[in-house]
Amino acid sequence: MRLRLLVVTALLAAVSARAASWTPRDWKDANTIELRTTAAGESPHWFPVWVVVIDDQVYVRLGRRAAGRIENNQSKPFVDVRIAGQQFDRVRGTPAPDYAERVAKAMADKYWSDVIIHHFSHPLTLRLAPEPGGGEQH
Repeated sequence: MRLRLLVVTALLAAVSARAASWTPRDWKDANTIELRTTAAGESPHWFPVWVVVIDDQVYVRLGRRAAGRIENNQSKPFVDVRIAGQQFDRVRGTPAPDYAERVAKAMADKYWSDVIIHHFSHPLTLRLAPEPGGGEQH
């Protein structure tokens, strides 16, 4: 009986791990992604941002307020991410200034309202990727 329980538990864990995989190509049509940060003395804060997938990598372009949340995040460079009904913990946000123009163009192609939004300041472009052994899904 114990062996059967161990086998079932292992199978369920394998199925869960497969469902929780970080699959950017599946999110190319997602409109937003949610990021969670925690500033000193504050509760965790979730906020939505537009998302694009370029070369099978997830990118976000952040305005001043969101960039400030990233800068003051206690777990920097890590954030938690919600996308397509999944939550991933401990996702590394790496500044990607070399991709800022490509991300801006992809945003303009994807979001019609970027015709206005692109005029605002976007001081931070981030590439998001889970840490090996991190990025658990809930």
